[in-house]
Amino acid sequence: MIAIRIFEITFPIFSIVAAGLFYAKKYSPEMTLPNRLNMDIFIPCLLFSVLIERGGVSGLFGGLALAITLVILLSGLIALLLAKLFSIDPRSLCPPVMFANAGNLGLPLVVLSFGEIALPAAVICFVVCNFFHITLGRYLLNKQPNILKVFLSPLIMAVVLALILSLLNINISQTLLEPIRMLGNIAVPLLLFALGVRLIDMKMSEWKIGLSVALLAPISGVAIVLLITPFIDLTRLEQGVLFLFGALPPAVMNFIFAEHYNQEPSKVAAMVLFGNAFAVISIPMVLVYVLPRFG
Repeated sequence: MIAIRIFEITFPIFSIVAAGLFYAKKYSPEMTLPNRLNMDIFIPCLLFSVLIERGGVSGLFGGLALAITLVILLSGLIALLLAKLFSIDPRSLCPPVMFANAGNLGLPLVVLSFGEIALPAAVICFVVCNFFHITLGRYLLNKQPNILKVFLSPLIMAVVLALILSLLNINISQTLLEPIRMLGNIAVPLLLFALGVRLIDMKMSEWKIGLSVALLAPISGVAIVLLITPFIDLTRLEQGVLFLFGALPPAVMNFIFAEHYNQEPSKVAAMVLFGNAFAVISIPMVLVYVLPRFG
């Protein structure tokens, strides 16, 4: 039954998030170091190993990457229009609507929905979204970003290295690749746990803007996917992955950037945290549509 399948997909994800939330309530852990390790080591290792092992590098220049780009940019346009209409600072509203939680939720959600065969597509979603986030996202908040620093980030360097090795047809031995793969396997559970820890900081005072973005992000994302899918050559699996990507809530990194650039961090935190909390409802709803058609 479809309900059982949705439970099988969502239970591992939200149970780990819940574990992080309950642990944070009791112990208030400092997650700066684990998050830094994830961004600098574990996630780059995951991206590199998946791109090398599963030939996902070529997909970075394919229809799925184009579709993800369109979802990001058109979501930003919708958010910009709404920001102007309701007198909201677009630098606060646009990034959470544009840049989805393709890491914490996207990677495990896609794999649990479609199996390990879909992991390269999930990685492409994460790489493309993350690339725009650390380039365009930073530019939206800071008109003079350090471009060199952006391209020297471990996430981008891991993708570039995999791309170079793939283009040169250089094979990595399994002995060398295995420890990289093992480090990468740490990334997804730690992402989910860290998301649960972050939920402890949710501020109810910003509930209106938080709930608005919680609804806007998945609705606009899925609507854009429905609009562009007929015009882009995608496999059945890629279409399913794209629908899930469109339904994802805002990335936690939106809050990190807002805090760094002092861009209404309390409002952005509410958008991120309410959005991810609402995913408990929105993701199963999207799975009801996606699984019978693409699962």
